[in-house]
Amino acid sequence: MGTVTNIREVGKRRVRVFIDGSPSFTIHGSDFLNHGLKVGQELSDEKIAKIKHAAIFQECVDAALHFLSYRPRSEVEVRKRLQRRGFVVEVVDRVIEKLKQQKMIDDSAFAKFWTENRLLFRPKSRAMLKLELRRKGIETQIVETETCNLDDNIGAYEAASKFLWKLKSLEKDEFYRRLTGYLRRRGFGYDVIKEVVGKLWSEQSKASS
Repeated sequence: MGTVTNIREVGKRRVRVFIDGSPSFTIHGSDFLNHGLKVGQELSDEKIAKIKHAAIFQECVDAALHFLSYRPRSEVEVRKRLQRRGFVVEVVDRVIEKLKQQKMIDDSAFAKFWTENRLLFRPKSRAMLKLELRRKGIETQIVETETCNLDDNIGAYEAASKFLWKLKSLEKDEFYRRLTGYLRRRGFGYDVIKEVVGKLWSEQSKASS
């Protein structure tokens, strides 16, 4: 048994509860109201443990949602983040399952987002995109589904086109060297690079003549 001896607001919408003179747990203001806690109230050890467990679970949910607020994340990314924050595996598993049910974590949606984002802002080869997704913990079947229709010729052309403004004043040999190196760093193969670089040199030459 324990007696609630003090209640303090800490930060926004959070309340710290003291049991027998010592800080015992911190919970959301809404949970505080739901439990009907007040100074002088006696709580069983079982009740205190239950409230603490629920508070830790909610803290873990909040940490996951904060992490997800910046951009979509894979399940593995969220799991690693929460474990680094010190949450135990049991709690992390429950939070992950809850967020998956709510579609807040969806590896298929994440793979689609990651692929589209890369193709729009930083085009890379299909092989490199597949590697990035696997490193994010995405299952092979999902990776294959989201990348199967990618065309490296199109991707390399778009990637190179974004880089052309740096090459406009170069002679042919330097143009080829710089653009070839650029595309290699993005994972494109020799045959694709040869075709795309030749095409862009031809287009640029015609445009300047």
